[in-house]
Amino acid sequence: MDTQSLQAFLAVADSGSFSRAAEQLHLTQPAVSKRIASLEEQTGARLFDRIGRRVTLTEAGRVLLPRARQILVMVDDSRRALIDLTGDVGGSLTLATSHHIGLHRLPPLLKAYTRAHPEVRMDLRFLDSEQAYQGVLDGELEMAVVTLAPHPDPQLVVVPVWDDRMCFVCAHDHPLARRGRLSLHELCTFGAVLPGPMTFTRTLIESRFAAAGLELPVALTTNYLETLKMMTSIGLGWSLLPERLVAGELHELEVEHSSIHRSLGYLVHRSRTLSNAARAMLGLLEGARDVASRRT
Repeated sequence: MDTQSLQAFLAVADSGSFSRAAEQLHLTQPAVSKRIASLEEQTGARLFDRIGRRVTLTEAGRVLLPRARQILVMVDDSRRALIDLTGDVGGSLTLATSHHIGLHRLPPLLKAYTRAHPEVRMDLRFLDSEQAYQGVLDGELEMAVVTLAPHPDPQLVVVPVWDDRMCFVCAHDHPLARRGRLSLHELCTFGAVLPGPMTFTRTLIESRFAAAGLELPVALTTNYLETLKMMTSIGLGWSLLPERLVAGELHELEVEHSSIHRSLGYLVHRSRTLSNAARAMLGLLEGARDVASRRT
């Protein structure tokens, strides 16, 4: 099996389309089809069912999928290990981060990194933390800097860097802003604007309310914290947002509940050989971790 055919197979499997796979790989659609046909000939099995415009994996395709990912990661790791023998910090670094961390935590580190290592080609991807986790697990991403999961996958090395205190907030003219100390039960009499139900942050919030026997009264959801801030500021509901995002622009509510904190940090796959470029980034993140720990 050649790696180009495997790359085409993964692109079609992930996108569910030969045309979209061709766009991702910067190839023509016939070239992608030819690579898939070659792979099917080598494996002696049909890998995709094509019914109308829909493309789905066959049973053989589903068996091959995780193995194809592993093969490409091993090839990439081998190539990287050989290059890294020189000790130079170069090549490319595929790093994913959430929009909030990318805007509010990473800029100083990225500035320092690009100045110290201008020869590194940075492939920075803005993804939801949950997508980034899966990307590192699948080997598509070398590392990610995201909101950490409450229960990390054991295949990952997960390191907290920053502690994010979450604040209960509302608009200055919201009815809750005129009240004093509130219970969680009182909060639940008003609608909330919160991250989507499958996010790590939402899971953290729901667990606290569930422990008190309460169900969150969610009015609106979005995974973009800056959008949640805007919706809160115009009075669409109360929210729970990172302390550094509020910055006096919203009314912070006094709630009879222990503070809610979430961990932000980095993750890499335990079985992956990291490039010198990735190790240099980890060094900066560890430095940021030391600074953050001294402040607490």
